[in-house]
Amino acid sequence: MVKNTLNIGRISEGFVLDHIQAGKSMDIYKYLRLDKLDCCVAIIKNARSNKMGKKDIIKIECPLEMIDLDILGFIDHNITINIIENETVVRKKALTLPKEIRNVIRCKNPRCITSIEQELDHVFILTDPEREEYRCKYCEEKYQRK
Repeated sequence: MVKNTLNIGRISEGFVLDHIQAGKSMDIYKYLRLDKLDCCVAIIKNARSNKMGKKDIIKIECPLEMIDLDILGFIDHNITINIIENETVVRKKALTLPKEIRNVIRCKNPRCITSIEQELDHVFILTDPEREEYRCKYCEEKYQRK
């Protein structure tokens, strides 16, 4: 019996995002704006994982400075980032909740200045790390995770 295998080649410079909650890889693709970059991206959904049962993995081949990885801490700080140089993992980066996020989520308060001033950045500040709570910098509206 022949087993089906999936081969995705090595990347020379870039990132491997591992331990992504199963089904969340497309959200990360969108948040990182990978569709706007001219780089090679491989998304593996529902891979078997001893630790998580199922997980997603994203391989991104691009120069290291092209992507802001801090946003990943907001999405899911359990993601592991493997930084690749010369086809080798040179370091792993652990994520934390970012203290501030800019232009990732939008304030839902219709009275907020960001609703009126269209060019104003949407800035959210981490106000309660225990509850992973963010509030709008301008009106202090709490961001509700889905």
